Parts: sequence; C-alpha cells; structure tokens
Amino acid sequence: MSARILTKKDAPKDINNQEKYLGDNDFIVSKTDKSGIIVYCNEIFSKMAGYPPSQLIGANHNLIRHPDMPRIAFKIAWSLIKQNKEFFGYVKNLCADGSFYWVFTYITADTDSKGNILSYTSVRRKPPKSAINTIIPIYKLLTDAELTGGIEASQDLLNKFLDEKNTSYEELVINLQKGAVI
Repeated sequence: MSARILTKKDAPKDINNQEKYLGDNDFIVSKTDKSGIIVYCNEIFSKMAGYPPSQLIGANHNLIRHPDMPRIAFKIAWSLIKQNKEFFGYVKNLCADGSFYWVFTYITADTDSKGNILSYTSVRRKPPKSAINTIIPIYKLLTDAELTGGIEASQDLLNKFLDEKNTSYEELVINLQKGAVI
C-alpha cells in the first residue's frame, strides 16, 4: 500500500506565531514539475517544513503556503517562470507544526535544449531581517485587499505602491535584499 499524497487540505489548521530561522549558510532546494508537484527536496527543506521527504515528494508545493502570503505574489511568480524568466521574492512558509519561516527565494525554469520548460527549481536562503520587517506590512495590505476585492484589488494596490515608489517589483525585491530602506 503506497502512502497518501499530501495536499493543501493537509496543511495545519492550528497556525501559531512560532518562527523558525534558517541558518546563515543554509540553502533550501526543491524542484517541482510544471504544475508545482515536488519531485525533489533537500534535507534542509524537509527539516524546516517539518515533513519527511517521503511526504513532500509528490505533494504540491502550496502545501507550505502560509495564509499570510498574498496570492498576488504567487501569480507574479508563476507568470514569470512560465515565461522562462527568473523570480525573486520573499515568502513566508507554513510548517507542519503550524509554525513558520521566512525565505528569500529564487525560482527558475529548467529547460531542454530547445528551451521547452521541463520543471522548476527553487533555491531559498535566510532573508535579511530588514527586508522582512519592510515586506510584512506590505503583504498585510495585499492580503487584506484580496479578502475584500480579490486578487485584482491586490494587483491594483501593488501597482499603485510600486508607482509611488517609482520602482518595479523586481527592483523592490533586489533593493530590499541589499538592505535598502523604502
């Protein structure tokens, strides 16, 4: 009898405010198929997420999506990587025990010799605390907008914010990673 594949419905419902931290030299690595199903994960990913690799492999990566994450962030990510472009961003992940951890993530498409997308690889590391302190209130505004007006409201709010700051999403993320204050 094979093990049941975990889905988003298996994510913890009792979410707590306990934060886990990646080590300064830790890198989380995972690979998914084109639909977001995990086909590889390293030991650090398993340890941080709180699931054994056997439960992560075959599960959709959204299993660890924290409800504090605005859906617009994932819409941006999927839009870029499906175009074979890189995505950089800050992500709050949900652990099996209801705790969470923040990462600075890089996602790229894996392609064949003709440029056809085969899979996606994500590498995550510990983000600067200053970046997380900046992004938390922005994500709160975006998730609140999504609750009242859907993802379109969140997109409009993000576009307005970026216009006011005279920056793009990519520039915002990279500048926060460099320690810039916005």
